[in-house]
Amino acid sequence: MRKVIGIGETVLDIIFKGGQPVSAVPGGSVFNGIISLGRAGVPAAFVSEVGDDRIGRRTVSFLEENGVDAAHVSSYRGTKSPISLAFLNDSNDAEYIFYKDHPHDRLDYATPEIERDDIVVLGSYYAVNPVIRPQVAAILNAARDKGAIIYYDVNFRAAHADEVMRLTPNILENFEYADIVRGSREDFNVMYRMDTPDKVYNSQVSFYCKKFVYTDGADAVELRGDGGLRKSYPVEPTATVSTIGAGDNFNAGLVYGLVKYGVTREMMDGPLGEDTWDNIIRCAMAFSANCCKSINNSIDKAFGEAMKEELGK
Repeated sequence: MRKVIGIGETVLDIIFKGGQPVSAVPGGSVFNGIISLGRAGVPAAFVSEVGDDRIGRRTVSFLEENGVDAAHVSSYRGTKSPISLAFLNDSNDAEYIFYKDHPHDRLDYATPEIERDDIVVLGSYYAVNPVIRPQVAAILNAARDKGAIIYYDVNFRAAHADEVMRLTPNILENFEYADIVRGSREDFNVMYRMDTPDKVYNSQVSFYCKKFVYTDGADAVELRGDGGLRKSYPVEPTATVSTIGAGDNFNAGLVYGLVKYGVTREMMDGPLGEDTWDNIIRCAMAFSANCCKSINNSIDKAFGEAMKEELGK
């Protein structure tokens, strides 16, 4: 079976509710989705770095326990793992404080083997960080040369708003590499001061990438695609415990849908049919909804086992 390769940061998420810590779990934007894909039976590997400490060792073990290949996760002597404090409000949305003690990012690795129809997932600041851009671009070039599908989750947060101009070349290059771009209303409001999917797609994305998914919390998911495809998908109301991994698991579910419904590199080179998109988006929304029902950052194991069965594993 084809595999998914994630590229992203790792962090220990310490989650607070009512001012008290209620959970501590390894996390990171792409990391959360890769854990879910591992639980769902999709062959997955992760490319990243961790601190040379107890948290870093736990993060690697957590990947392996959930069926994810961690051979390309690096650790450097004397470094400490990043920590995120996530404070849940009454709506179970989170505000974050990040602590990072790496002297500098390095991302020294051998590029994992990439084959045709594999899926490479990247996102957040890690995908545009100038310090590691050459290494990330090397993976993207290898993916494109080998005929893999590239999925880019913008995930650009307000903490980096003052860096938008400096990072724009890397953002645009990611748009150009990507076969699917996904971003949230919050992302594009920070980057472009735009808060409608059509404005973002027409003015910023469509020149580079024709397949675009726009999410807006509990509001409808918006799809824009080749050939003028334009569709909205209402989000069913869900009782949430935490929304921390909602977007990350939307990504995981969408990628799971690409695998489940056999979307290949050849198919991505043209318009995808509306029925195919309906199936893929349904998977994305199901993964996201399941994640929101717990304090953890990924789908639960029971849901993962059900998704394994659907893949015939």
